Amino acid sequence: MQLFRRLVAAVFLAATLGALALAEPAFADFPRNWQMGFQAPASPTAVQVDWLHNLVLVIVTVITLFVAALLAYVIWRYSAERNPTPSQTSHNTLLEVAWTVVPVLILVVIAIPSFRLVYYQDRTTEADLTLKVTAHQWYWEYTYPDSEDLNFNSYPIAPEDLKPGQMRLLEVDNPVVLPVGKNVRILTTSADVIHSFFIPALGVHRYAIPGRTIETWVRVDRPGMFYGQCNQICGTGHAYMPIAVRAVPEAEFIAWVADAKQRFATREAPSGTPPSVVRPATGEQPAVLAAVRD
Repeated sequence: MQLFRRLVAAVFLAATLGALALAEPAFADFPRNWQMGFQAPASPTAVQVDWLHNLVLVIVTVITLFVAALLAYVIWRYSAERNPTPSQTSHNTLLEVAWTVVPVLILVVIAIPSFRLVYYQDRTTEADLTLKVTAHQWYWEYTYPDSEDLNFNSYPIAPEDLKPGQMRLLEVDNPVVLPVGKNVRILTTSADVIHSFFIPALGVHRYAIPGRTIETWVRVDRPGMFYGQCNQICGTGHAYMPIAVRAVPEAEFIAWVADAKQRFATREAPSGTPPSVVRPATGEQPAVLAAVRD
């Protein structure tokens, strides 16, 4: 019995240390090769998502290792050699109550912060600005209702057009620009099929559904580039719907809005060309999307 207690204690210690090590957010803003943990959180919502993930990871790891250790002990203790006469016990009231109550308590521990997070990321009552996101097959359309309905499309940059240091299938021609430290209301919808607006480092994940407007919010805590992608299979071009968010200080954001109003004021697609494959800046088809259509 003493050996079993020591084994259980060792399992709990190893599970806790291992889970914490795996959960350490060692990378930031975009996925890296062989990455184990989440991207470093850059918003209050992402911080809570990361915390809940670490909590559940520890709980699941402890349960898995405990069950594995228990199975190993039972195999060793009750083998035919050590236990030639099997027990005829049909039930044990204490054990049955324990394995019913303990899982319920574990689920309660997980459920309380889960529901709190769901309500936290639902919406903000103190929005400094609003960003409307409209998904298309296969690009994103962004509108700033607070800035005279500033509107533009965002397309992926073809691999042959990437500059040194840019990442394949994550870079776009027109990234979203948001001010640092401001509460941004995000409204998602779709013009065709179901999509999903997903930016891991910002803790933003909302479906874009035709005929519906779904709300969430974000407050970016530091300047930088943050990348995401459509997270709902939406057709042959699903892999070519990257999201790029550039967070800048408020003064730089105001200057960008003024410039963007002029830059996107006369954006029109060439006649006869499907808008879903037009790059507004040049009128050419992005090679990535053109390949998908062909």
